[in-house]
Amino acid sequence: MGANSSSISELPENEYLQKLSGSEPISENDPFWNQLLSFSFTTPTNSADLKLLEEATISVCKSLVEKNPRTGNLGSLIKVFLSRTKELKISAECQNHLFIWQAHNALFIICCLLKVFISRMSEEELQLHFTYEEKAGPSSYGTECEDLIEELLCCLIQLIVEIPLLDITYSISLEAVTTLIVFLSCQLFHKEILRESIIHRYLMHGRCLPYTSRLVKTLLYNFIRQERSPPPGTHVFQQQTDGGGLLYGIASGVATGLWTVFTLGGVGSKASAQLEQCSPLASQSLLLLLVLANLTDAPDIPNPYRQAIMSFKNTQDNTAFSSSNPHAFQINFNSLYTALCEQQKSDQATLLLYMLLHQNSNMRTYVLARTDIENLVLPILEILYHVEERNSHHVYMALIILLILTEDDGFNRSIHEVILKNITWYAERVLTEISLGSLLILVVIRTIQYNMTRTRDKYLHTNCLAALANMSAQFRSLHQYAAQRIISLFSLLSKKHNKVLEQATQSLRGSLGSNDSPLPDYHFWEMSDCLHFSETKLRHAQDLNVIEEVIRMMLEIINSCLTNSLHHNPNLVYALLYKRDLFEQFRTHPSFQDIMQNIDLVISFFSSRLEQAGAELSVERVLEIIKQGAVALPKDRLRKFPELKFKYVEEEQPEEFFIPYVWSLVYNSAVALYWNPRDIQLFTMDSG
Repeated sequence: MGANSSSISELPENEYLQKLSGSEPISENDPFWNQLLSFSFTTPTNSADLKLLEEATISVCKSLVEKNPRTGNLGSLIKVFLSRTKELKISAECQNHLFIWQAHNALFIICCLLKVFISRMSEEELQLHFTYEEKAGPSSYGTECEDLIEELLCCLIQLIVEIPLLDITYSISLEAVTTLIVFLSCQLFHKEILRESIIHRYLMHGRCLPYTSRLVKTLLYNFIRQERSPPPGTHVFQQQTDGGGLLYGIASGVATGLWTVFTLGGVGSKASAQLEQCSPLASQSLLLLLVLANLTDAPDIPNPYRQAIMSFKNTQDNTAFSSSNPHAFQINFNSLYTALCEQQKSDQATLLLYMLLHQNSNMRTYVLARTDIENLVLPILEILYHVEERNSHHVYMALIILLILTEDDGFNRSIHEVILKNITWYAERVLTEISLGSLLILVVIRTIQYNMTRTRDKYLHTNCLAALANMSAQFRSLHQYAAQRIISLFSLLSKKHNKVLEQATQSLRGSLGSNDSPLPDYHFWEMSDCLHFSETKLRHAQDLNVIEEVIRMMLEIINSCLTNSLHHNPNLVYALLYKRDLFEQFRTHPSFQDIMQNIDLVISFFSSRLEQAGAELSVERVLEIIKQGAVALPKDRLRKFPELKFKYVEEEQPEEFFIPYVWSLVYNSAVALYWNPRDIQLFTMDSG
């Protein structure tokens, strides 16, 4: 097939790749490299073409793995790339398309080979392949074995942070980010979390360490800027009118036939059309940032990339940096906030927002001080509203973000002052005008109800209720529909409680004997009868305990609103009175007696005033009586309870959750990267 390969499946027969993976050593000074690297392509992006490329690469790699210990050709290829990157900055400034084009192509081949190597061998074996030297040529004599892994990693980081982002450098910048992700992808092929990794060690020590803050900053700015990929062909060498010299002669003779196979997934494909609507560099940079931030700490130092994310400050902040943190830097918070607001439809952006709010106090303070907080909160609410369409991890992150925000009293007050018009995505009811606070309550309650009927996840329940509890003391001017939904949720919980109680009673009767026959003497029970009775009783007791915990929390939320802001919430009092019978069964219940005192007092007080006002009362008249009564009700009659305050705390060993989550995002969302699902060990495909 040689230089006329016409499909990806024919790549293993390509003469240049055969020579690279063959038994003959190739000196880094050999003209062969100019021939190998002079191809034009649009990187495949659809899964079918990426799978074909992976399979073709595996075939080449099998031969390279076998021959490389004797030829050192992988090391020679890497050295060719390293030598060309030394002039990249000048090439970008001088618009030297050819030089950048060939450097990009070298990196693309390295990345393809690395991806297969890492999926097929241990890090120790990979390290050996980087140390093999080519056995021929004068340059191989008298040279010391260099640490090519560290040199390549450092070179990739320098490329990302130092090369200006132009149309002609876009592709090589994207490829550098992609190759770093591939370097770290060894985690995908281990079930357990990697805590001792050769690649991690290189990134956290030595030559890479001084670039930590610059790398994090550049990746963040790539996300902020959302630069679109340039039109196809802008990064490819263009024919020059002066003939272009020897190198152009080689390129023009080879590019048309050798690697044209790479256009299969390019222009015209669905995947490429989708990528043109967004920024592959921004997407890939965000994934790399998340991977780096979630690396486990080294034995001797904490993860420096996480440290950088935790400590960066606003460009308008003039306070001095702490000398104890060498990784601190400044970034434009306004630009970052805008990007976060605009990109919340993706898991990655929501996870970044969570990390910044949870770990960076500077960013959290800035976000909470914004006067346009609705621009951030509305996309988060939309994620929760469309819970059926989202994966559970994305829903968790959105919910925890709300919980973190509701820890702040200023936020809880301000959301009731923001009035929204026509929330089109809320389908249950037309909301022509509603406060952000009331909408937040509606969406969280809807999430609880969805969870009760579908997923039944206690963790989700707990966080939803914690967010409502944090807000409850500052509920203001609740929309009538929000007030109704609060009481409707309590009604649903009450029915659930009665059902569980009835099941427990029936189960107990079933375990002990029917109503029509006397219970057998316990002396004659079989052991299995005793065990069945005990297990059934325990299960129902646990169910009852859970539902009663949720009911108590709802009563505490209602009580908190009544004791702190009753006069601001006539619609809640109205809904409470309308459904007053719901609360009757809990008045004497030992688990709820104390918290029911205030609710019972409010119901009695306002019921009495309504009775005095007459029988046929309009809604408007009832609300007027409630408003007047709220002023007349002596505040000292309501018993004070401790303020409801819940704070989000990460579980112990959060990496057990976040690392598989981040890598599932990489697996599903990374641009132009494909891994065979059968090789993945870190997570199941269902969770990915």
